[in-house]
Amino acid sequence: MSDIYLSVLKKYWGYDSFRGIQEQIVHSIGEGKDTLGLMPTGGGKSITFQVPALAKAGICLVITPLIALMKDQVNNLREKGIKATAIYSGMTRSEIVITLENCIFGDYKFLYVSPERIATELFQTKLRAMKVSMIAVDEAHCISQWGYDFRPSYLKISEIRKLLPGIPVLALTATATKEVVDDIQDKLMFKEKNVFRMSFYRENLSYIVRNTDDKIGEAISILSKTEGSAIIYVRSRQKTKEICEILKQNGFTAEFYHAGIINDIKDETQKRWMEDKSRVMVATNAFGMGIDKPDVRIVIHIDIPDSIEAYFQEAGRAGRDGKKSYSVMLFNANDKRLLGRRVSENFPDRDYIKQVYEHLSYYYQIGMGSGRGCMFEFDLFEFCRRFQHKAVLVDSSLKILTNAGYIEYTEEQEMNSRLHILVSRDELELATKDDKESAGVMEVIMRGYTGLFSDYSFIEEGLIAYRCNLRQDRVYEILKNLSQRRLISYIPRKKTPYIIYTKDRTELEYIWLTDDIYRDKKERYEKRVNAMKEYCINDSSCRSEILLSYFGEKSTQHCNSCDVCLKNKSQRTKIPELQSAINSIKDFIEKNGKVTLLQLKSATYPNDNKTNEAIQFMCDMEIIKYENGYIVLCGKDN
Repeated sequence: MSDIYLSVLKKYWGYDSFRGIQEQIVHSIGEGKDTLGLMPTGGGKSITFQVPALAKAGICLVITPLIALMKDQVNNLREKGIKATAIYSGMTRSEIVITLENCIFGDYKFLYVSPERIATELFQTKLRAMKVSMIAVDEAHCISQWGYDFRPSYLKISEIRKLLPGIPVLALTATATKEVVDDIQDKLMFKEKNVFRMSFYRENLSYIVRNTDDKIGEAISILSKTEGSAIIYVRSRQKTKEICEILKQNGFTAEFYHAGIINDIKDETQKRWMEDKSRVMVATNAFGMGIDKPDVRIVIHIDIPDSIEAYFQEAGRAGRDGKKSYSVMLFNANDKRLLGRRVSENFPDRDYIKQVYEHLSYYYQIGMGSGRGCMFEFDLFEFCRRFQHKAVLVDSSLKILTNAGYIEYTEEQEMNSRLHILVSRDELELATKDDKESAGVMEVIMRGYTGLFSDYSFIEEGLIAYRCNLRQDRVYEILKNLSQRRLISYIPRKKTPYIIYTKDRTELEYIWLTDDIYRDKKERYEKRVNAMKEYCINDSSCRSEILLSYFGEKSTQHCNSCDVCLKNKSQRTKIPELQSAINSIKDFIEKNGKVTLLQLKSATYPNDNKTNEAIQFMCDMEIIKYENGYIVLCGKDN
């Protein structure tokens, strides 16, 4: 079989051999074994399921939440002459049916779907008729409630396993702690534990934390002193646009990206950046997963992520080509306060969550004991205005209520544009006879879509623009103008979240947020936030070592390229001068068993650089070590 896999690799990708643990994973899933692959960003995850799937008869079902990845990988496979397709939000029911029928009868090798899609009756009915060779689950950490990015829809994957008994599953993720690794295999019903790990160490990537009160000015300075593609991460959609404009004013080519942008615009924005027509992408965490741009030289975090896992994913998008690259975290005293506040924002009080549930019922006028199965568009800001809530607290409350099973709060779903012609054909032709562009657009629409005179039909502006040889934004302006003239009714595509009542409205006293839904998750979230804070304030230990330790990987050497290593290398004090600080540190840890970096520095020499140097020296000499976010004495069982 090894020769078959290598020949497939050579034929379609042009490589003579696999990288890292790719070959081990390929052989494992090829032998029909449930397999979990831990591969950092840029490790070549897609090869591990695409190669064995091409060596087998049947179709590979790929489950991923990333529309950008679906489209990108489907296009790449098609360019190689491989039959691949995808189902994603925005497709009509007839388009979905045709796609699924093609997978049954058309000898397709790959079908990409979202985890939400696999739970539908239509999909499961069609799936039974497909010859599935294997299941690949990307971003597999999303199935674990122990992880940082749990998504309830991932739990539906176990239903697919029951429909396809004996079909092996390959789970892939770039970040997972030991707890998450075990939980992934349990939730995906692995027959036996089977994990392949690739080292998370990135020799070419320098991790830097820089203290500054002028983050945007610092980012501009960094970009001015470096070359190559860059990503700047922020937390709010508004900031992506604001910072993008500031960068443009300072002479940089830049784009902005967030989840609220419609998919066509996202694709155009991403394409300009991928093709180096724009140097900088300013984005929320919605950008990056599944984006295969190997020459990103620098990733800058203006806002601090909630967890080491999220940071490691985002930072790892730099230097995937193996060349020297940088991940820079911009941090200041205000970030400590903001990080602490995120716990209460993500986990409001239980009573507050119940109040949001009650107000939701008022908002939709759902009577007690009714509502199950009802689905509503949800305007978060209108809801907050009416009931005097803060948007971030409502968003968090709805997610917790979703996890508890009372509602389903979907992320923003893109609804295709709709158009209804309000006048007769003759009246429309008369009204547009002196406007060739408008007449041409409407002629293309009437030829391409049916039922326009009797009701709304879904339309695709991109296709219309292509057939009319116009820009898409020009088609939008034409249709908007015709709508204002009451010749047509045009509803542009929009992104909107939905609320679905999965249970009848329940009395507040019977709303039960169990510990595994609320308390335990809150404690784990707080632990992750504190680990992120510790990483940022650390100025004594190698940053790469801290990151590797968090994921349970022991490092044998310092990176010698992070800001801490470089500072310690230039400021190293003679060992005798550190002895007093070493003794104090050792005494404090022996007394307390395990301590955080902040506790240690506060209790020893808070304003003395010798403490930092002593901690680094003690790590070098394996007197102390980092373990699950704490500092402990080596050889001690804590």
